[in-house]
Amino acid sequence: MAISVEKILDHVRVPPGKKVRLKDHDPSWAGDLSTPLKDRKERAAEILAEGTAAMAEAQDLLYASDTHSILVILQAMDAAGKDGIIKHVMSGVNPQGCQVQAFKQPTYEELDHNFLWRCMKVLPQRGHIGIFNRSYYEEVLVVKVHPELVQQERIPGAKVNRQFWSDRYEDINTFERHLTRNGTAIVKFFLHVSKEEQRERFLARINDPKKHWKFSPADVAEREYWDKYMEAFEDMLGATSTKWAPWHVIPADYKWVSRAMVAYILATTIERLDLHYPEVSPAKRKQIEEARKKLEKG
Repeated sequence: MAISVEKILDHVRVPPGKKVRLKDHDPSWAGDLSTPLKDRKERAAEILAEGTAAMAEAQDLLYASDTHSILVILQAMDAAGKDGIIKHVMSGVNPQGCQVQAFKQPTYEELDHNFLWRCMKVLPQRGHIGIFNRSYYEEVLVVKVHPELVQQERIPGAKVNRQFWSDRYEDINTFERHLTRNGTAIVKFFLHVSKEEQRERFLARINDPKKHWKFSPADVAEREYWDKYMEAFEDMLGATSTKWAPWHVIPADYKWVSRAMVAYILATTIERLDLHYPEVSPAKRKQIEEARKKLEKG
């Protein structure tokens, strides 16, 4: 990819307060077309490998410092590649320090709490990486497309109007600000897949018996609301991309592109935390030296 990675990231990162138009973000972007496809794929593979290696090393430092945590949020339409991102980008990470949470239709217990509750209770602890496969953002996406779902939440006096959604965006921004102030770095990715690519991936699932388990009729049914979802994503991205928790619109038609981008962004995010291994006290150093001498004696 002849274009510098930083210039690419400047385009995919959503500036705070900016109105988002997804038509300005090409989901099929695949690097500088003046560079041969083979070279672009090789460079993307290098970036992915470098990112996963950096993630593995950074996780050790994150765990040892025990001061910060990382929260990765993945949002997308179905079949955009969220599972693949988790599998490939986090391939070198120690499972003991990384937890993946998938959020589906809320349970009765979850509906008996505020919309942030089910995510709040599984936030990553210090020293850990937490990945949310979908998240509280479903409450301003699926619920916005299907506003009748608000009734299930039994919110006293709730009126589903513009102010209702504005309040939810504010709640989310305030919540994320609280997290970042207390040591959680938040990295948010919208995997931007085209409607045509989604169709092809759904057909691949249908035509391959080994992938039938991944298919749900509800996924195809939601395609009927594609335009409404795009509007909901645009509103969400514009209202909740902040200085402390920015959104990144990742082109997802080509998995080798999206995986390389996510790996790079995550690796650089952890690097910017400027983590350090804990300082060892003089007393501890003395204990270490005594232990070394005993072990060397056999």
